[in-house]
Amino acid sequence: MTAMNGVIVRVQGVHKRFGHLEVLKGIDIDLHKGEVLVIFGRSGSGKSTLLRCVNFLDDPTEGTIEVAGVRLSGGHRTRRKREQIRQLRAHVGMVFQQFNLFPQMTTLENVMVGPMCVKGRDKDAASARAHELLEQVGLGDKADEHPIRLSGGQQQRVAIARALAMQPDVMLFDEPTSALDPELTGEVLSVMKSLATDMHMPMMVVTHEMGFAREVSDRMAFFHEGAILEQGPPAQIFGSTQFAETRRFLDAVL
Repeated sequence: MTAMNGVIVRVQGVHKRFGHLEVLKGIDIDLHKGEVLVIFGRSGSGKSTLLRCVNFLDDPTEGTIEVAGVRLSGGHRTRRKREQIRQLRAHVGMVFQQFNLFPQMTTLENVMVGPMCVKGRDKDAASARAHELLEQVGLGDKADEHPIRLSGGQQQRVAIARALAMQPDVMLFDEPTSALDPELTGEVLSVMKSLATDMHMPMMVVTHEMGFAREVSDRMAFFHEGAILEQGPPAQIFGSTQFAETRRFLDAVL
């Protein structure tokens, strides 16, 4: 896959501190339209924190983040900044390790609720779109089921449909298969691959699934102790890594 022209996410000079602990140490990275960026590295290296900063679930301590033309600086929130964060989040869909579905709602209702409550869509339009998205993720026959009756892989596919229902310009995936049994991982990765190849959805994916990274990603970024140690296309990362730390990590997970 080749990234289309244009930058959809731009991260510049981003630091994140929790007290005296600096988790991100000056991150600079772009995501282009149509591009799949896989972020990988050891636990605690700052990968998930970066995604949370892109969506302003965590406020960067320093630096700037721009998503689909909405540009925000790190630091304290003000009333104006809270509104800007709301605008930025309207362009972003995020899928977490845990599925976070509403247990009292059916699968269909879980996908409908965002467009109705946030975007003011009428019930019929939201329902029609939700049915389409459930079909897209292979769950058209599960519309009336509650999450408790779904497997973990099915619940995560509902979570993807729910994020897509908000019509995001970019999707963020934070280790979306880490809570799944190995036999269920493939069905979620298959949906993500379809998003990349069929919809050309820009995606930032934190994952240890190196098979997915090799096959689907345009670019990989290796995080080490809060910084990007190395980045490049999969062929470069897998075939001729420049740093021993990257090779040790790959040898451990491959």
